[in-house]
Amino acid sequence: MPLSGQLSRQMTPSIDTPTDELADPILGQHPPERLRWIEHLRWANIALLLALIGLSLAWELWLAPLKGGTGALAIKALPLALGIAGLLKHRMYTNRWLSLLVWLYFTEGVVRATSDQGLSQWLAGIELILSVGLFVCCAVYVKLRLRVLPPKPKKGSPEALAAQAAKDAQA
Repeated sequence: MPLSGQLSRQMTPSIDTPTDELADPILGQHPPERLRWIEHLRWANIALLLALIGLSLAWELWLAPLKGGTGALAIKALPLALGIAGLLKHRMYTNRWLSLLVWLYFTEGVVRATSDQGLSQWLAGIELILSVGLFVCCAVYVKLRLRVLPPKPKKGSPEALAAQAAKDAQA
């Protein structure tokens, strides 16, 4: 068998793979389908966070800065930038605090969508969509990560013997 086939088989576990081989030191034990969802949500979180940072910077520096302002309000993107490294490293704590922090940006979006005019109002609507999307993705990510498979019973334990007996009875 070619080496590339062996590598791809090792990187993508099948449904028949024992659960102890599915244990990831960072993510824990999850079935392959849930691992795929976790990875998709991780990338969605990163994309939404980067979009919210980009929107905050572009809004306050170029697109629709406050009248007479110096663009100093762009510093509001700094707290969001602190979360990038944690999301890249699968840190669940980062997803938790980010899901709380994002409500400040949601509140700003609501206030500016109802009080500003023109382009700034549209940008506030985009900020609302991005912040709600980031909150939902962070919350679902944390929920999926907390649903870890139960530990496999040790060989020779009463639970393992009962499971083996039930398996033999089905066959």
